[in-house]
Amino acid sequence: MRILVIEDEIGLAEAIGAILKKERYSVDIANDGQSGLEYALTDDYDCILLDIMLPKMNGLDVLSYLRVKEIETPVILLTAKSETEDKIKGLDCGADDYLTKPFSTGELLARIRAATRRRGAVDINPKYGDITLEMKKGEIICGNKSISLGRKEFQMLELLISNSGNIVTKEQFVKKIWGYNDESEYNNVEVYVSFLRKKLATLDSKVQIKTRRGIGYCLDGAK
Repeated sequence: MRILVIEDEIGLAEAIGAILKKERYSVDIANDGQSGLEYALTDDYDCILLDIMLPKMNGLDVLSYLRVKEIETPVILLTAKSETEDKIKGLDCGADDYLTKPFSTGELLARIRAATRRRGAVDINPKYGDITLEMKKGEIICGNKSISLGRKEFQMLELLISNSGNIVTKEQFVKKIWGYNDESEYNNVEVYVSFLRKKLATLDSKVQIKTRRGIGYCLDGAK
């Protein structure tokens, strides 16, 4: 999953980013409302953590603009204890939830899981065919065998599972995992797909990553 953090306290934003990356999320960070809005309008995120008090454009205005543009990405507001009225306004503007600062790592992760589940973004341990992605350990499980995945391998397989039945293009991989403006990573998609194929073979899984030449990749072997 890809998460956007819009927070002007640089230390807090970086701390949140580190926590999320440790949990195998892809993370982008913006430190003001205007740049955060530009990121969010790409609609390439599974969840947005949005501070209310931001320079250049406040969080409520960012949220309102996203909903006007029919961007339905789950948004969790980051608020101070004294901002009760803003919490109410935020929920009325279309926020999915809010977190009051300071918050614990456990609460942050639980709120993200809840918000994305409500929008159908992710299963806790995604499954396809004879494989299961173990989110906490970063592993593929097949029968009584398991194998660890690197962060990008994990994110790519998660994206393939969440889009099972559909083709995932190279552009989608790059936008979701490396960043929407990072075209230099296109060749790496093939490299990581090769890594994943070898690991699936090591597990003796029936699941295969099929290439749709000139289009992208999809999973096969659900039955």
